[in-house]
Amino acid sequence: MSPFFKLSVAGFAATGIAYGPARMGFGLFLNEFRSAFSLSTTTAGIISGLGFAGFFIGLMIAYAATAKRGPRLPVLIGLFAASAGMGIVAMAPNVPVMAVGVILAMSSAGFAWSPYNNAVHQEVRDEMRPRSLSIVSTGTSLGVAIAGVVALALIYAGVSWRIAWAIFAGAGVITFAGNWFAMENVAGNPGGRNRSGWKTLWDKSAWPLYAVALSFGITTTIFISFATDRVAQAGGLSGLPDRASPAVMFITYGIVGLSGLTTSVIKEHIGLANLIRLLLVISATSLGLIAFTPNSWAGVLVASGLQGLFVMMMSAVLAFWSERLFPELPSLSFTATLLAVASGSVIGPAVAGFVSSAVSPDAMFMVAAALSAITAAGVLPRLVKERGSDCEASAAE
Repeated sequence: MSPFFKLSVAGFAATGIAYGPARMGFGLFLNEFRSAFSLSTTTAGIISGLGFAGFFIGLMIAYAATAKRGPRLPVLIGLFAASAGMGIVAMAPNVPVMAVGVILAMSSAGFAWSPYNNAVHQEVRDEMRPRSLSIVSTGTSLGVAIAGVVALALIYAGVSWRIAWAIFAGAGVITFAGNWFAMENVAGNPGGRNRSGWKTLWDKSAWPLYAVALSFGITTTIFISFATDRVAQAGGLSGLPDRASPAVMFITYGIVGLSGLTTSVIKEHIGLANLIRLLLVISATSLGLIAFTPNSWAGVLVASGLQGLFVMMMSAVLAFWSERLFPELPSLSFTATLLAVASGSVIGPAVAGFVSSAVSPDAMFMVAAALSAITAAGVLPRLVKERGSDCEASAAE
């Protein structure tokens, strides 16, 4: 089995678990948690915030572990955290235990993705890396779609939400085993090192990358946190039970997001700068539709699908863009990029919640749409580079 196929499939599964049910399951099943544990909005917000804090911490630990022991260790830590966390949620008798499980599961997202930049850099040929990283990044879409299908099945079949979380935990264990074997060649091997480390990442060629990552973090978290609630407050989708709209949105988000598998091919045809601008326009359109058509089947499905496309393709872009800019620092550069995303994930909901309360929910989504549009306008082809200054200087010698 080729390294390209082995790592691409294993990484697809890892991100599917960590960024699917482990990271987004709490929001998807929030109504069930409210009923089972009398969970307040304030408590739910605290749990979600601690989960994002775990994501932050996980990113830093993952980089340190990759630098010392290679990329397999942090990926396995992340998948163990996801499996254990989801298993704890499935058996949780009360809010504190459930919260521990959710936070542990959400932290897995910080461990399970960024090390794959290092693994792919070590094992996959240069011309195949963007395609491999696109496949790894798009795993999220399948994880989200499956989580949505399970949630919808629960609503119509009356099956306990605990069964769903037990299934998710079992899938996490299987993915752990698959990654254990798939990443055997990079176990204990950190790959190349560069003494300048973090300082190198401040090269001006990377500033557009971090700006796009920050904008991405802000707008996507606003959509994930508030879009389903916006639809519910507007009356939901006609013909569906009250709690079914979020599941339908997640399923659409995930299925359309599978288009992220084509990211590297599209980039080869239209160029990196044009692809980024197109994706940001898609983001603005998605957010605008939620603002103006929250009870329209067509509007909500198109908005969810476009958001899924944006998230999966832009995730792939951030992965291979950072690797191309800093090929000698594949894991560290992607960690820095994800820290920018995580910063946006903290800023976005806080500011959005204030705007929603002070003005209106539709104003909140329009502000988010404007941010995507402004970012698109700032992505000028002359500023978007695929090689850092050091690489360009070396090539010129």
